[in-house]
Amino acid sequence: MQITVEIPDEIANRLDQAWGSLSRRLLEVIVADAYRCGEISTSEVRQILQLESRLETHAFLKRMGVYLNYDATELERDIQTLKEFRVQ
Repeated sequence: MQITVEIPDEIANRLDQAWGSLSRRLLEVIVADAYRCGEISTSEVRQILQLESRLETHAFLKRMGVYLNYDATELERDIQTLKEFRVQ
């Protein structure tokens, strides 16, 4: 989906200079808020922002001031990963 946002050119240029890519910044803010509200998961954050790893995803959320929604499913996944490492 593509969304268009109307911002006066002068302000858009100033924000673009301050933040880098304004469109990327807007996407990050929307994704962080959606995660904060429980609308999307960490894996969806990673997918939308095309992040390389869960650690990069967690670092992004931390930078945005969002606490991790660490639920039972993620705990089970981490336990399974630890078990796999122990076998190696």
